[in-house]
Amino acid sequence: MSTPLLRLVVLYGGVSAEHDVSRVTAAHVLAAADTEKYVLVPVGIDKNGTWHRNDAAAAALAAGEELPNSLPVEGPEVDPLSVIRDAQRVEGPGQLTVVLPLLHGPHGEDGTVQGMLELFKVPYVGCGVLSSALCMDKAMAKEVAARAGIPQCDWLTFRDGVDDARTVVSEAVDRLGLPVFVKPANMGSSVGVTRATTREELDEAINVALHYDDVVVIEEAVVGREIEVGVLGNAAPDTTLPGEIKPGSDFYDYEDKYVTGNAELMIPALLSDEAIAQVRELAADAFVALRCAGMARVDFFYEEDGRGWLLNEINTIPGFTPASMYPKMWEASGIAYPDLIDRLVTLALDVHRRRSSFSTEH
Repeated sequence: MSTPLLRLVVLYGGVSAEHDVSRVTAAHVLAAADTEKYVLVPVGIDKNGTWHRNDAAAAALAAGEELPNSLPVEGPEVDPLSVIRDAQRVEGPGQLTVVLPLLHGPHGEDGTVQGMLELFKVPYVGCGVLSSALCMDKAMAKEVAARAGIPQCDWLTFRDGVDDARTVVSEAVDRLGLPVFVKPANMGSSVGVTRATTREELDEAINVALHYDDVVVIEEAVVGREIEVGVLGNAAPDTTLPGEIKPGSDFYDYEDKYVTGNAELMIPALLSDEAIAQVRELAADAFVALRCAGMARVDFFYEEDGRGWLLNEINTIPGFTPASMYPKMWEASGIAYPDLIDRLVTLALDVHRRRSSFSTEH
């Protein structure tokens, strides 16, 4: 009797502003996954939060057909519990399910889905509840990274309904100078990010960010190179050769990433051996300090003639689109796209086995 293939449930879409990015990521992950190793189950979450099992995409994959560049959220509505946990009983003994969440942004990358999967006792790829929530919230991530001694640019946090906007604006101008970057704390893909060069623009930038979150991060503008490092592993993670982004506009924004493609991506980045060693070590340190697992992309600024390496942020569900740095950096570091998926699944199973071994008895 042959061993059942591992059932890989790929969650995509979601209710956040990064819904469309997630659909592109999912299409390319599914296309790269080895159908001789996995039964692939694409499950899309629409913008209202309804789950759909995309049977058409699953059939296309099984038949060796190409998927569209952006995977639609379509198919029969399904109950999350049945599509994830109960499938092991429905599809026969020995069928093991691993969930691969590709839900960028809030309600997917912030620990909410991870908490649900923990309750269902299902192994899943990537960071756990705490690290997902922590890294998603840029304000809290900066606090923890600072306590861990990881260098960063200077910043302020504004909390709507708690802090006085005029006071924060004045402090930002006095302490950080102008220009500054304003970001919603819980968002990715540069959604809601604004470069402000005057007090008036700073006021407006805060209002823009408040469309996406009630916590806003205001950062000093760093004149430095934008360098990223991919991290893969659990307690003792591996890191990629660093890649560099040269934005096509004022900064690496949503249009640059997913629409115009004007940004220049250099992998590996042209850095000295010493600088490469430094940033890879810092990326691993940040990954461990924020209790990450499985995967993350760690973004830095590099002030060559100033403070050196400055942590920008950690992305716990990095993009896997054709323009995304994470798979490109691993390929340049010797791990092909399909092998990267295999490694992530293995890491998910390792974490699940360890957590399942903990005693629940008093």
